[in-house]
Amino acid sequence: MGQWNILCDFDGTIAVEDVTDSLLERFAHPDWRNLEREWREGRIGSAQCMAGQIALLDASREEIDAHLCAMRLDPAFADFVDAAGAAGLDLRVISDGLDYAIEFILRRHGLSHLPVRANHLVQTGPRAWKLETPFASAHCRVASGHCKCAGVVHAHAARTRVLLIGDGASDFCAATEADFVFAKHRLIEHCRHADIPNVAIVGFADAIDLLPALLEGKLHAPKRRFAGERAFS
Repeated sequence: MGQWNILCDFDGTIAVEDVTDSLLERFAHPDWRNLEREWREGRIGSAQCMAGQIALLDASREEIDAHLCAMRLDPAFADFVDAAGAAGLDLRVISDGLDYAIEFILRRHGLSHLPVRANHLVQTGPRAWKLETPFASAHCRVASGHCKCAGVVHAHAARTRVLLIGDGASDFCAATEADFVFAKHRLIEHCRHADIPNVAIVGFADAIDLLPALLEGKLHAPKRRFAGERAFS
């Protein structure tokens, strides 16, 4: 069987709260909600939505940092990281959120070694910020700032199978490309409706319990063919 590669969402998955939304709630001009509504109605893509929202932030770096210090991680996430490492698995954080926030929070919890791919938060003034999207793709189906599908495709190119762990709309496209999904919240119904191999989890305590079954082939994950290879065996 091919090696598994774990791609894990951050906001609402690793972090208990949606960290980006919490920053907007605390520091952004109320117009950020209008952009959110336009995105939910499908009138703008998530990259355009978030770039506009981040431009509405009014906060110093010190205020941002103090806010991030209050953000909580799933209490079992660190143990899941250890379990994945003990199994020799590569685990990456892929997020349509903010790299600065994610890296700050992971560092506070002794998890700074985890690779992170996310939108880039840039300070442009004492209380001004902008968003850069180094992982955007012109071919992204939902015009995300970070096209998570590309991360799945890259993992498949390295001849590995992909376990996606996520919770919401930014994970829908990637779930379609992944080999198996540990799903939370809105992603559960999406996987069921799209017939994507998945199991519902409440948090990483469930993920720890399920990981051995996945690695032993006891969870349903259709075999994926790679160029020059018949299939996994």
